[in-house]
Amino acid sequence: MKKAALLVFALSLILTFGCASRDYVQQQIEPLVDRISKLEAKNCCDKTEEALQRAEAAAKKCEKSFELQQKK
Repeated sequence: MKKAALLVFALSLILTFGCASRDYVQQQIEPLVDRISKLEAKNCCDKTEEALQRAEAAAKKCEKSFELQQKK
């Protein structure tokens, strides 16, 4: 009898809380998706700027070495 009462109580507790609805999950995830997208975009731009700076530095080195070869 105690086991049956405990089982009924456990089942009613599970059914009371239930699962999250799709709308609730979407509501909770949407702000996170926005933040992550902004961070990824910022990170991408930072990497692009760093790559551009490295490319410019490499171009300057090439120009200097070319000028040195021309002087010889």
